[in-house]
Amino acid sequence: MLHLHQWVPTHRYPTQFQPETLSISDIHIFRSDLRREREREREMARGKIQIRRIENSTNRQVTYSKRRNGLFKKANELTVLCDAEVSLIMVSSSGKVHEYISPSTTTKQLLDQYQKTLGIDIWSSHYEAMQQHLKKLKEVNMNLRRQIRQRVGDCLNDLSFDELRGLEEEMKAAVDVIRQRKVRMISNKIDTTKKKVKSQADVNMSLHELYAREGIHYE
Repeated sequence: MLHLHQWVPTHRYPTQFQPETLSISDIHIFRSDLRREREREREMARGKIQIRRIENSTNRQVTYSKRRNGLFKKANELTVLCDAEVSLIMVSSSGKVHEYISPSTTTKQLLDQYQKTLGIDIWSSHYEAMQQHLKKLKEVNMNLRRQIRQRVGDCLNDLSFDELRGLEEEMKAAVDVIRQRKVRMISNKIDTTKKKVKSQADVNMSLHELYAREGIHYE
């Protein structure tokens, strides 16, 4: 039996577990309990940081920048210390993209390895969507080309009577718009020419008056 009054606070334990009756195993148990209790007290004294969205935009951006740099530093350490291939892609709240990739590889190589390892194809759905979009664009392009040819008198054999009449009405409306634009341009040119003629006449009149004052005669 051991007498350990110096290191065991007697007020922490019941009477039956006072130091006079402790065995070596009891001492180890109480030491562990005491250590955990002191750690809990230190945590309570410090207070725990709540993980939640930072409302202030400036503070949020500063925190993002610091933690991003910390993640990139850890990624670089993994690359150097463990010969690992690491890729990190981060997008900030402002839409800026930041990336870390191990010098020995590329993002595409890692994605290809990811697909191969898991037996999946992350591009297939995107590729199919692009193919559908391209097909629609081709159809729109073909329709536009056909409409252009119809408006110069080509590709009219497949049109019905109503379609031909509709095309005729569209052409008449287009001709009216073109004619109005032409008349407006002619009118503007006439106005501009009149202003130039009037300006020249004013200049001539000024010269006549100047010559008259100076007594200059000219034929």
